[in-house]
Amino acid sequence: MTRVAAVDCGTNSIRLLVADVDLARGVHDVVRRTEVVRLGYGVDRTGVIDPVAMERTLAQTREYAVLCREHDVERIRFVATSASRDARNADEFVTGVEKAFAAAGFDVSPEVVTGDAEANLSFTGATGDLVALDIPGPYLVVDLGGGSTELVRGTTSVEGALSVDVGCVRLTERHLVSDPPTEAEIRAAAWDVSRALDRAQEVVDLDGIATVVGLAGSITTITAHVLGLTAYDPERIHLAKASVERHREASLGLLHMTRARRAELGFMHPGRVDVIGAGALVWHEVLGRVLEHSPGARVVTSEHDILDGIALSCVS
Repeated sequence: MTRVAAVDCGTNSIRLLVADVDLARGVHDVVRRTEVVRLGYGVDRTGVIDPVAMERTLAQTREYAVLCREHDVERIRFVATSASRDARNADEFVTGVEKAFAAAGFDVSPEVVTGDAEANLSFTGATGDLVALDIPGPYLVVDLGGGSTELVRGTTSVEGALSVDVGCVRLTERHLVSDPPTEAEIRAAAWDVSRALDRAQEVVDLDGIATVVGLAGSITTITAHVLGLTAYDPERIHLAKASVERHREASLGLLHMTRARRAELGFMHPGRVDVIGAGALVWHEVLGRVLEHSPGARVVTSEHDILDGIALSCVS
């Protein structure tokens, strides 16, 4: 087995997976970490990464680099997604990441991947457990991030994928500014999501989907609400099954809550309180489209996602 480190740096959070990986035996966690750093704060409006947000993210990167050294990591892959794709000053961030890992003795250059590449990594990471457990396909893998959402259809491989620029941070900053959001704000955000899904359906066929696979913090948090958890429990959330209708109902509940009420929920990460409403709106609308085309589909939530795909890519 090979000890690798995968880093996924998105719009809202940065995440680390240190794992022992073997293509025949899969990914075995050593360390799995998530920190909400909000790298994408203001990028939708300004087109640049905010200096404070950048330093906050680079500080966490330096901590991750030290962890990689402490755990004798052999290979590292650092993937940056939506915020880094969109920002004019992404090169400055790339340089900061390189310096952070160089200080820990590693030669690492972050990859600002395309939406299609992100979608493929998410599909690979998410579906291994499903196949092993005979959870039926075709799958629609939905990776709902801070700046973008990836929709990927496939069973044993990717059949269609598209990344669209609707995510929990982007829609919150663009539309859902009131607390709780007004109906006018919700309609405007839903219109953005609807147009994005129209584009996605030109590439990703929603007919005949058996299982919708939900990934990333917004969806895992909504799943905790579906399950009625009093604290975030990844073991109960991973591979949790529920109807599309239950997920849509839970999503509407979170969307219409005040931020103070969301903060009282034991499973809610403080860094998601202000943006979970927008994430819930995206999820509600995606599942509405699925209901129209594949009314028999069920939802399975996965804690394994793009991080696992990145880890596997280090040895493939």
